[in-house]
Amino acid sequence: MAGNRFEVRRVAGNIGAEIAGIDLGRQLDAATFAELRRLWHEHLVLFFRDQTLDSDQFMALAGRFGPVSEYPFVKGLEGFPNITPVVKLEHERINFGGVWHSDTTYLEIPPMATMLLAREVPAAGGDTLFANQYLAYDSLSDGMKRLLSELRGVSSSAKADVTRTREDRIADHGTANAKRVFEEAHPAVRTHPETGRKALYVNVAHTVRFEGMSEAESAPILDYLFQHQIRPEFTCRFRWQVGSLALWDNRCAQHNPVNDYHGHRRVMHRITLKGDRPA
Repeated sequence: MAGNRFEVRRVAGNIGAEIAGIDLGRQLDAATFAELRRLWHEHLVLFFRDQTLDSDQFMALAGRFGPVSEYPFVKGLEGFPNITPVVKLEHERINFGGVWHSDTTYLEIPPMATMLLAREVPAAGGDTLFANQYLAYDSLSDGMKRLLSELRGVSSSAKADVTRTREDRIADHGTANAKRVFEEAHPAVRTHPETGRKALYVNVAHTVRFEGMSEAESAPILDYLFQHQIRPEFTCRFRWQVGSLALWDNRCAQHNPVNDYHGHRRVMHRITLKGDRPA
């Protein structure tokens, strides 16, 4: 409980908490903000309801957590290049980023966190799943942990399943980098720079192989890890409403937006926060 007496409600056994009774559009005092950051580290993803932030307020809130970054493939809002519209229109069949992932792990320095604010949501559907990658690592056998400690996963922006989810937005709002392929290798297990905990850091959307190995050689291990890291007991599911806001830690959590609202429109605004080189 912080100075303004907000309430913390866990949404699942191992990840996620909803914070009630706080207006993120107001200037948060240092003690309140410090408590939010502590809760974020504890729960990996925080959810807030009924937030009426305009773009200036959204940017200001994000800036309290750290410097913001720009998404390489889709243009931001006019006047707010660091706010990326995440949109699925009524006639579109594939949703943006609709596969389990940690954001843009194909970059040399991936974002530490993502903030997503709901502007328009379908009457039903369009939830987002989150998975705890601390637990994904902790629950591996000692032998698998030893194996992974020496491996680096190669992530590519061109992996087929995820590139399809960007096509509609690139077609109408693509950046100059829209056709560029980004590729980067990061430790398969990373240590969180703030908590010191180890987290599994491969994902089915972007990781194509292990460094020094072929895709065929990497596939048996990666296929196992991709299934293991999203076990139901590691996850939570969030139902969006207009004004809902989520803040998640890309260093230790993955997410997957559910594509179950065909014929309906969903509009979200996203900000990513600069991270550091995974180690």
